[in-house]
Amino acid sequence: MTEFVRKRVANAKNDILSGLTVALALVPEAVAFAFVAGVDPLVGLYAAFMIGLITSIFGGRPGMISGATGALAVVMVSLVAEGNAMGAEGENLGLYYLFATVILMGIIQILAGVFKLGKFVRLIPHPVMMGFVNGLAIVIFLSQLGMFKEFVNGEKVWMQGADLWLMLGLVLLTMAIMWGLPKLKATAKLPEALIGIIVVSAIVILGKLDVATVGSFIRDGGGEGLKGGLPQFQFDIFNKVPMNMETLKFIGPYAIILAAIGLIESLMTLNLIDELTETRGNSNRECMAQGGANIITGLFGGMGGCAMIGQSIINIKGGGRTRLSGIVAAVTLLMFILFASGLIEQVPIAALVGVMFMVVIGTFAWSSFRILNKIPLTDAVVLIAVSSLTVFFDLAVAVIAGVIMSALAFSWENAKRIRARKHVREDGTKVYEIWGPLFFGSIQAFNSKFDVNNDPERVEIDFMESRVSDHSALEAIWTLVGKYEEAGKKVKIKHLSEECQALMIKASPRLAGVIEHNVDDPRYHVMAKVMK
Repeated sequence: MTEFVRKRVANAKNDILSGLTVALALVPEAVAFAFVAGVDPLVGLYAAFMIGLITSIFGGRPGMISGATGALAVVMVSLVAEGNAMGAEGENLGLYYLFATVILMGIIQILAGVFKLGKFVRLIPHPVMMGFVNGLAIVIFLSQLGMFKEFVNGEKVWMQGADLWLMLGLVLLTMAIMWGLPKLKATAKLPEALIGIIVVSAIVILGKLDVATVGSFIRDGGGEGLKGGLPQFQFDIFNKVPMNMETLKFIGPYAIILAAIGLIESLMTLNLIDELTETRGNSNRECMAQGGANIITGLFGGMGGCAMIGQSIINIKGGGRTRLSGIVAAVTLLMFILFASGLIEQVPIAALVGVMFMVVIGTFAWSSFRILNKIPLTDAVVLIAVSSLTVFFDLAVAVIAGVIMSALAFSWENAKRIRARKHVREDGTKVYEIWGPLFFGSIQAFNSKFDVNNDPERVEIDFMESRVSDHSALEAIWTLVGKYEEAGKKVKIKHLSEECQALMIKASPRLAGVIEHNVDDPRYHVMAKVMK
């Protein structure tokens, strides 16, 4: 028991300090994403608190931070707008449709965990992963550029003159602190992001500098401030949203899209944190935790969310490794809302922008420039395409497109590897020794190896060095046997796996006389579930 406790508290200081840093960084992000979705800032903040707390306790990846995200917010904006249009002016019906959608999204995510669909994240190739990381770093960078705008006569315009230089100076100072602090031996273990925020905030407050702060950011966006109470159960969801098929038809597509985006972003972030920490998370457990968190946040007035790569990396770089760091971040965020809103509203936006810029630098896979001309062309194309699609569309589109491109490239390359060694025995039997994978992509090349009309009366096809991978391959073998039989020739097939033999005989019992059974038949399955 003592050893168990010792291991858990060994990193407590780093977890707590890192959690405090993450909580500060969560505030403007949650507020900004709430504005994007067209809802009140507190809806984003409540989501960040509830999702962050639940996934930290029950999730499959200690140290990973979840909350309201931009990838989901850009989908929610049209949902909220359409929902508002269904009700009377000022009724704010879109918000309640959003809550109902988030609840359904959570149910879908739990089902994904129950059916163990999280394991399929392992099918994401490394070039897709690198493209995702690079694209997301660019997205984070571009999102921070909006902080260099200010309201002039009711319009947002780029900062100019002294305001711009002051903003840049504070951003660079924060980045310099975060870069230089770890290099000093005496301060190597201090959380550089938190120190940077505190130092820059002190300079702004004590120097009475006129710069954008968290408070002004919220008010400029139409919010009334950070102050709020505890999340309340939303009974109005069941009163204002009719529970019928029409509602399901409306929110169903949105829920499916949001669930898919949330799971992809969460599982990709989980993989990235696995690599950074050289540990392994539980993807199916994370699916269920994300789903449960979204159900709860929907019922208590949050906008839903998923894993946040920027805040997760801040946490890991700050030394956060256990569930404690995420719990501290979530609880601290709630404390900000309840008791410290005035202090947090004084934090300059420049300090948080500096932290996020350092996250961008740490997130971007700079090695991708070095290896672009050393990896296969198809991998390089996938890496660049995923990076670009992440920027111009969204994460889900980019990852799905990248996986499809990689799968097609893999299929094309393997389709060219089918071979047939041919020789004639002394008894006149022509033997085809097949080498390479036989699947839907290699069938045409496989068929071209045979000369049915000019082959002798007896033919033997040996699959000892081949693998029959799918139903298309079985169909090709059936068709080939039929052609030889129509030509009045005898054909024998050797070294098929037991499953191939059973499937072929079940489809056409007459093939039982064509297949030879050998004790050294290969052991593999056709279209089997190889991942456990």
